[in-house]
Amino acid sequence: WARTIISEAPDDGSGIPVEVPLMRSLWLAKKAGRNKALCWVRDDQGVVQTEAIEVTYADGVKRKVRRPLLEIFEPNNEKEVEKGTVARGSATCPVTGYTTPVVSVRKQLKDRKGGTNDARLFCIVLIKLDEHGRFYRLPNNQDLKVIEKVGIELENRKIKNTLDLSLVPNELTPDNTGHRAVGSVWLYGMRTWGDIFTFRQSLALTTLVRLIREVGYKLNLENNRDLAIPIQTLLALALDKQADSNSSLCSWRAVSQDIGHTFGRQALPMMWDFVEGNIVSGATRDWLNAVLGGLKAISSLDSKIKIGQAQRANAVSHPLPDDFVQVFFCDPPYYDSVSYADLSDFFYVWLKRSLPDALIKDFQDELTPKDEQAIVWHPNSFSEKQEFEKKMGLAMSEGCRILAPNGIGIIVFAHKSTAGWEALLQSMIGAGWIFTGSWSIDTEMGNRMNAMGTAALASSVHLVCRPRENPDGTLREEIGDWRDVLQELPQRIKEWMPRLTEQGVVGADAIFACLGPALEIFSRYSSVEKASGEIVPLREYLEYVWAAISKEALSTIFKDADTSNFEEDARLTAMWLWTLSADPSPSGANTTDKMSVLQEDETDDDDEENTGKKAKPTGFSLEYDAARKIAQGLGAHLETLTHLVEVKGDKARLLPVKERAAYLFGKEGLIPDIPKKKAKGNKQLTITGILAELPQDEHGEIKISRIGETVCDKVHQAMLLFNSGRSEALKRFLVDEGIGNDTRFWQLAQSFSALYPAGTDEKRWVDGLLARKKGLGI
Repeated sequence: WARTIISEAPDDGSGIPVEVPLMRSLWLAKKAGRNKALCWVRDDQGVVQTEAIEVTYADGVKRKVRRPLLEIFEPNNEKEVEKGTVARGSATCPVTGYTTPVVSVRKQLKDRKGGTNDARLFCIVLIKLDEHGRFYRLPNNQDLKVIEKVGIELENRKIKNTLDLSLVPNELTPDNTGHRAVGSVWLYGMRTWGDIFTFRQSLALTTLVRLIREVGYKLNLENNRDLAIPIQTLLALALDKQADSNSSLCSWRAVSQDIGHTFGRQALPMMWDFVEGNIVSGATRDWLNAVLGGLKAISSLDSKIKIGQAQRANAVSHPLPDDFVQVFFCDPPYYDSVSYADLSDFFYVWLKRSLPDALIKDFQDELTPKDEQAIVWHPNSFSEKQEFEKKMGLAMSEGCRILAPNGIGIIVFAHKSTAGWEALLQSMIGAGWIFTGSWSIDTEMGNRMNAMGTAALASSVHLVCRPRENPDGTLREEIGDWRDVLQELPQRIKEWMPRLTEQGVVGADAIFACLGPALEIFSRYSSVEKASGEIVPLREYLEYVWAAISKEALSTIFKDADTSNFEEDARLTAMWLWTLSADPSPSGANTTDKMSVLQEDETDDDDEENTGKKAKPTGFSLEYDAARKIAQGLGAHLETLTHLVEVKGDKARLLPVKERAAYLFGKEGLIPDIPKKKAKGNKQLTITGILAELPQDEHGEIKISRIGETVCDKVHQAMLLFNSGRSEALKRFLVDEGIGNDTRFWQLAQSFSALYPAGTDEKRWVDGLLARKKGLGI
C-alpha cells in the first residue's frame, strides 16, 4: 500500500489533478537472480501514463484524479530502478515532476486520518505451495472489491458490538507535544489507535479478539477455570504480537522479502508505504507465528521452576517490607530516551479487549498512567530533569530498603550519556548503595539506529552493588578522606583495565565498565571531604575517574610506548578510536560496516525529517560531554583542536583525514577532494585543490612547504601523500626530511593501523604507508 496525496502542481490543461503515491522505494525484491521492482508505465516519448478514476477519500470527498500507472519488471542493476516519490516528507509527482512540500503533505493526510484507509494498493505478494520464493503481481478488480466489502463488514460489526469498549480502539494516540521520540503519527491525523490500522487489519484483529474471548468463555462453562485464564491470557499476548506486525506502520523489507514490525525502533514514526499481511497465510508474520512465539517461550522454561508472584507497584513506594529480598534487579529509564508509557498504549488497548475478566482490574484506565513515570518529557527541561532525578533517587532508596543487608543489587545501564550516568550514580550513592563491580554483557544490536558511527554501547553495563548498611540494617555513616580516595583510584583502574582487555571488553564498554570499581572507593562512604571540610560532589570525583581511565587506556593502546612522548592530538585520536571500537567480535564487524548495514525496518520508517536515503556518516562521533571528559583526562582541550575535532550541538566528530588536508598542507581555504579510484591512464592522482596548489620542482614533483607540527599531523600527511600516488614526494617527506627516522612516527602509525576501523580510507592508507617503510630503507 502507499498513502497518497493530490499533487499541487499547476493545472496542465487536463483539469484533473494527479494522485501521487507516497513510496520510499520502487524495489520489491533484492535477491541475486530474482530482482523485482516497480516502474512507471511510459509512452514512446517517456511520459508517465495515467488512468482517470474517481476515488472516495477518508475525508468523505469524492475526487476525480489521474493515477500514474505502474508495472513490475526485473532490473539487472540499481541504476535501472527509479527513486521513490517521497523524500524528507515532500512528495514529487512522477507525471509532472512537481514537488508538493511537506507542509501540504501533512495537511492532506491529517484531513484523512493519516490516509491509512484510502491508500493505494499497488502490489500483491504471493507464495505458492509448490514453488519456492515470493511472487509479485499487480492488484486486480477482485482484490479491490474484496477490500471494499471489508470496510462495509467492519462498519456492520461496529454497530452490532456488545462490548463495553469500542470494537476498534478509539483511545487517543500520543499528541506529540512532549517527548520527541514518540513519533509523528499524531501529526499526520492518526489521532486514535484505530487510525493506525487498515480496515482489513482491524477486521482481522477484532475477529481474533472475539475468538479469544470465546475460548475463555467456553473453558469456563466446562469448569476449566484453571485453564481458562492462562490460555486466554497467552492468546491475548499473541494478539499483541500480531498487532505489532499487522499495522500500517509495518514496512516491506525488499532484501529479506518479509514484513517489518511496527516497533522497528522505540517510536511511532510515519510510514509512507506499508505492507498488510494475511494472518492466515501460513507465511511471514501470520497468526500461527504469533502463537508459536508464546509456546516457544513457555517450552524454554526450566521444568523445576517455582511458582512466583508478579505485582504492579510504584517503584518509589514499594509494597515489600524492609530487608525482605535477596536480589534487587532493575533496568531503569534514562531521561528522555524512551517514552515507555505512551508506546505501551499500542499494546494496552488490545489487551483491554482480549484479557480474561479476572485480569481486567488492572486495565480500568483508558490508557496507561503517565504522570508517575520517571521521564523527561521535553529534552531540554531543567525542571523535568530535576523531577526525574528525584524519582530515581526515591526508587533507588526503596530498592535499598527492601534488600537484605547481605543481598545484592544489579542495576542495568546502557545509556552513553555521561549526564545520564551521573544522575543514576548520584541517586544510588545518595540512597545508600556501595558499588562493588560492573560488567558488560552483550545485549545491544550494533546495527540499531542510534549505534551507527557513534559510541553507543555494544553491551549493557550491569552495575553490581550492596547496601551500605550496618549489621542491624541501619545506614552506615562514614566520612572519607579525599586524599585517600584519590590515592587509591589509579591503582584500582590499573587492576581492572588489563582484565577487561583480556576478556575482549574494549572501547566505550571498557570505559564504563571501569566505573563500578572506581565508584566503590567513593561510595563506601556516606560523604567524602577535603582537608578544608568541603564535601566533594560525585561530579568532581567522576572527572578524576575519567582521567584515570583515559590514562590507563592509553597505556593499553600504545602498549610499551611512552605515551608522554605523543602530543595531545595523537593521544586524543587514539583514545577516540579506541572508544569507538566497542565491538570486539572476531568477525571483523567495524564502524564502517555498522554505518552501511542499517536495518531495513529502521531506515524505512521515516517521516519528513528522516525520509530518503541517508547520507553515510563521515568521521567518528562521540557524545560531546564524553569527548570532553576523555580529552580533559588526556590533558587535551577540544576548543584548541578545531583542526582535529568538530563540535556541533551535543555531538563531537573526529574529522576524517581527508577533511584535514587543507590544514595539514597549509591550504586552509581549499576543499579537498580525494578520488577513491584511479582514472584510466592517470597514474598520479591529486588531492584536488590541495596538492595541485603546492609548489613543484623542475621535474614537476610537488614540494611539501609545510611539515606537520605534531607526530599525528605528520602521519596524516604521509597517509595523504601515499593515497595520492606521490611516491617521490612521500620519499622526500620520510627520508630527506628525516620524518621516517622518528620512532614515534612509526609507533603511532602502527597504533592507527590497529585502531582505524577496517574498510575505512584511513585504515587502507596507513597500512599502505607501513608497507612502504621497508622499501624506503627505513
